[in-house]
Amino acid sequence: MSVMVNAMSDAMKYAGRALGVAAMVWGGGATAQELKPVTVAAGLAQPWAVAFLPDGRMLVTEKAGALRIVTADGRISAALEGLPAVDAVGQCGLLDVVLDPQFASNQRIFFTFAEPAEGGVKGNSTAVGRARLVSDKLVDVKTIFVQRPKVASQAHCGSRIAFDRDGLLHVGLGDRFSRKEDAQNPSNHLGKTIRIDADGKAPAGNPFLATPGAAPELWSLGHRNIQGLAFHPVTGELWETEHGPQGGDEINVVERGRNYGWPLVTYGVNYGTATAIGEPGPKPGFEQPLRFWVPVSVAPSGLAFVTSDRYPGWKGSLVMGTLRGQSLFRFTLDGRKIAAESKLDTGIGERIRDVRQGPDGWLYLLTDGKEGRLVRLETK
Repeated sequence: MSVMVNAMSDAMKYAGRALGVAAMVWGGGATAQELKPVTVAAGLAQPWAVAFLPDGRMLVTEKAGALRIVTADGRISAALEGLPAVDAVGQCGLLDVVLDPQFASNQRIFFTFAEPAEGGVKGNSTAVGRARLVSDKLVDVKTIFVQRPKVASQAHCGSRIAFDRDGLLHVGLGDRFSRKEDAQNPSNHLGKTIRIDADGKAPAGNPFLATPGAAPELWSLGHRNIQGLAFHPVTGELWETEHGPQGGDEINVVERGRNYGWPLVTYGVNYGTATAIGEPGPKPGFEQPLRFWVPVSVAPSGLAFVTSDRYPGWKGSLVMGTLRGQSLFRFTLDGRKIAAESKLDTGIGERIRDVRQGPDGWLYLLTDGKEGRLVRLETK
């Protein structure tokens, strides 16, 4: 009991500090009242990710297993054929999609999806697929990586892909909820980030290549349910959002070989009972989140760095969508420190699943629902 009380006391202490940051108000720049949501496309079924094609069109994934092309004027294509089988159950399905940095020359895209187990066995795991988009058709479709092991779970499939400066893929992988202890086990891919090349292989420099029994693809461990990944445009650091349980949502900078604590170190508690899961940090050997939310979760989702001049005073900021919070957060940064934050009223009033900055410099948001929307966030 004393462990639980101490954990809750520490969590509330840090919560007060976090709320103090949240209460900061920015002076100058675009305010929440100056934002104008413009619906680009409507009627998307639980859209999960958007990627921008060079010709101004966009690729959008729908969780049930459809990959569609959306034109700048909002026309939505039929589902592209050729995707591998997708296990669309619960939180799992067709998830992220990104373009290869060399898409103009190789037409390659990469996507994550829940791959079903074979032979009538219940279970799935998050996989990474690759294809070429040629004349609006998918060709050379191949699954290049599969999370191991497969788990009979409908939860924590959530994943994101981000390319680093070397053209390598970093992929966030959930702990599958029922297997949270495996987030600390380097022999599997549950609750980890991985770094792979375009063929799904572990490149030189991965931190666990020489560790006997460890999965060679691992980049970091101790994660719960990763929902956002974005590389800092100046430093090249990988920033990440993940869901905690009841409280304990986090923003982290993900570094090579580091352990982010779950479920041994967390500010979240068990659903319903509010009993301690691990213990709050700091604790030697585990990384502290840059920002966490207690006691109420906001359910963070997609991340993006603002590099354009579309929003006065925002350049260099980090923006983050939320599902439960149905809001967009903006963080002003001082190096790795979050110097101030603001919860923006976008006028959307829906769960925000993905946030990306488009080639035109505007922010694009995907709302999560049976009638999801692709929204461009402009200023009045």
